[in-house]
Amino acid sequence: MFTKLKPGFILIFILLTVTIYPLDLFAQAGDSPKPLIYTVEINDTVTVGTAKHINRVIKIAESENAEAVVILLNTPGGLVTATLDIIGDISTSRVPVITYVMPQGAIAASAGTFILLDGHVAAMSPGTTCGAAMPVNVTAPGTAPQAADEKTINFLAGHMKSIAQERGRPADIAEQFVKENLTLNYQEALDKGVVDLIAVDLAELLEKTDGMQVKTDSGFATLNTGRAEITNLEMKADEKFIHLVSNPTLAMIFLILGLYGLIIGFSSPGFIFPEVLGSISLILGLYGVGLFEVNLAAGLLVLLGIGLLIAEAFTPTYGVLAVGGVSSIVLGILFFPVEPLMPTSWFADIKFMAVGVGLVSAVFVFVILLGIIRLRKVKVVHGDNEFKNTHGTVVTALKPYGSIKIRGEIWKAVSKNGNNIPEGEKVEVVERKGMLLVVELTSTGAGQKEKE
Repeated sequence: MFTKLKPGFILIFILLTVTIYPLDLFAQAGDSPKPLIYTVEINDTVTVGTAKHINRVIKIAESENAEAVVILLNTPGGLVTATLDIIGDISTSRVPVITYVMPQGAIAASAGTFILLDGHVAAMSPGTTCGAAMPVNVTAPGTAPQAADEKTINFLAGHMKSIAQERGRPADIAEQFVKENLTLNYQEALDKGVVDLIAVDLAELLEKTDGMQVKTDSGFATLNTGRAEITNLEMKADEKFIHLVSNPTLAMIFLILGLYGLIIGFSSPGFIFPEVLGSISLILGLYGVGLFEVNLAAGLLVLLGIGLLIAEAFTPTYGVLAVGGVSSIVLGILFFPVEPLMPTSWFADIKFMAVGVGLVSAVFVFVILLGIIRLRKVKVVHGDNEFKNTHGTVVTALKPYGSIKIRGEIWKAVSKNGNNIPEGEKVEVVERKGMLLVVELTSTGAGQKEKE
């Protein structure tokens, strides 16, 4: 067949083949998969939910052979256990982890500083700050948070130094973050070697980290982030749930709502909603409390306060037990959490919550006492005086025994003086003797006697 083709056509075919085939190879090379980078955001308090989220993202990145994981930081602090879990996941990650404080104006304080220093690459945006990692606690009601005990400070300072040394960052500065509450802006952090670079946004960060060599748990790796495909992984439903209930403030609110719901439900049985809502809230609160460190004595104070309120509801002491119960609950809330890496503003929120719970409890107790006082003033409905001075109509002539209709009911009756009272007459109840009413003619019917 080829012999019938003209030489010119054969030459053109050869030239096209030689030209197009290399171009196709270049096109195929250009279509190779882009490096994959996963991002994860920490925009508020570091909780157990945050730790589970980051753990999942790192595992996904490892399974997908991603180029890196970027943790975007903007947090005032958080739970110690959750922070240590995050640090452990970063330290054992086979994928490079970049910690980046952003956007401009963001902070990585307290627990956030621990996470920032542990990144294989650490970066900050202009206008950001880090540090202020001194552990604190509340020593007395109404006072500002004070430095934690020396044992806690030394432990966290030593751990911060260890993280810094592992990443080649200044250990003395890391120690000052904890022991002296040192705070650095983005430029100071760069000058002192706390972070590796400054980047305005994520795009600039990935451009600057392209080609950098880092050491992960699986060895040295060269970052290829210049033209990477970025995928942000948000929290799943279960992580959001854990993040919510492991926040000490919300856990305490759930706990108090649950206890009050059960108290209202037990004191007013039949209206199922308080019991159901109270049970659910109590379970959520107890689950949340189990996710952070608590003061045992404070927990006992809260339980004591609830017990005193229950006692006030069922055995009224006109507020004596109630005052003690409210005071006990407020004190318990103030001392309940002992998380040293939570932000100072959080301790102020706890105070406001304690005051709010105290006011709500006071209103609750006031309503109970008001109801009790009103009940004490109400005349006895049942008993010998139940129908006294009320009027009825004779339905069966009293001779002297018969029956009357009163309040829509038929009662046996007897005339007071043994007189006969005919059917249809209006009578007034003098007294009640068991199931028998003693009656007499009303003033309008007095003197009208039925002849035998």
